Amino acid sequence: MDFNVKRLAADAGTFLSRAVQFTEEKLGQAEKTELDAHLENLLVRAENTKQWTEKIMKQTEVLLQPNPNVRLEEFVYEKLEKKAPTRMNNHELLGQSMIESGSEFGPGTAYGNALIKCGETQKQIGGAEREFIQSAAINFLTPFRNFLEGDFKTILKERKLLQVKRLDLDAAKTRLKKARMTDARAAAEQELRMTQSEFDRQAEITRLLLEGVSSTHAHHLRCLNDFVEAQTTYYAQCYQYMVDLQKQLGSFPSSFSNNNQVSAAASISVPTIPVSASLPSVSAGHSSLSASAGFSGSRKARVLYDYDAASSSELSLLADEVITVSSVFGMDSDWLMGERGSQKGKVPITYLELLN
Repeated sequence: MDFNVKRLAADAGTFLSRAVQFTEEKLGQAEKTELDAHLENLLVRAENTKQWTEKIMKQTEVLLQPNPNVRLEEFVYEKLEKKAPTRMNNHELLGQSMIESGSEFGPGTAYGNALIKCGETQKQIGGAEREFIQSAAINFLTPFRNFLEGDFKTILKERKLLQVKRLDLDAAKTRLKKARMTDARAAAEQELRMTQSEFDRQAEITRLLLEGVSSTHAHHLRCLNDFVEAQTTYYAQCYQYMVDLQKQLGSFPSSFSNNNQVSAAASISVPTIPVSASLPSVSAGHSSLSASAGFSGSRKARVLYDYDAASSSELSLLADEVITVSSVFGMDSDWLMGERGSQKGKVPITYLELLN
């Protein structure tokens, strides 16, 4: 018990000595041992590394998951060491809605079929996004987080200990200056040598840890390359999915007309993606059909897609059926007169392939 009390008293005296030294330094009443310039530069670099690592991590997390509520939920599950529930991302939700609506309108109709194809592509993009997020979390965010929660915390601990050793050293210097008696000076000199040795040792430990930040930068550079590679793969997959979708939609009609109005009033154009290899935006059958729309007499034509008549003057069509078509003077160039038995009405030429 006596030992504990003495130890407590000694610790309290040491703490008080440090507090006095720190206060006097702030008031300019005591000298302060300055760290060498190299160590100071290492400390500044380590602090900058910590701050920028935190900012990069935060913005990357926002990029990977823009919803703050979901980020908070994932953080809570991580701290509880539980697996967060799996949810569909925005692309997958959009794809699901498109597929369901396409099924409702009818997979046999042009619009319904296009919706289903778009929905399937959105789901593919959603899957690629999920893989990208997982790769970025493992190969990029986790190493950055490990640095902040591991290496940098060790650096902070040793830096604080260095500060304590410096205060002890400066307090010993102050006591030596104030010592007048020979015995007191001898004791103060011995204390100064001891505190100087402990300070030098702690400064060396801190320096070695701080120089390790260079290795951290090299490791983070490799992680950055992994992140860029994962992002490149993700965008390349998305691009390829959209190019494939555009090829599929390229054979769909690009304009629709209602109630015999001008066809340009309601047009839907498929965007063209600039790629080195040209992508067919319209099928070969359509091109030849447009070129020969002004034929005389009647010809047979195969229906490419289902078409629902928008008015009584039009003729509904079923995919793959063969009808008779003819051009009528004064009719819009995008339309022909179609006949199926006793039924007769206008049909859009983009839904047809003329037969020889």
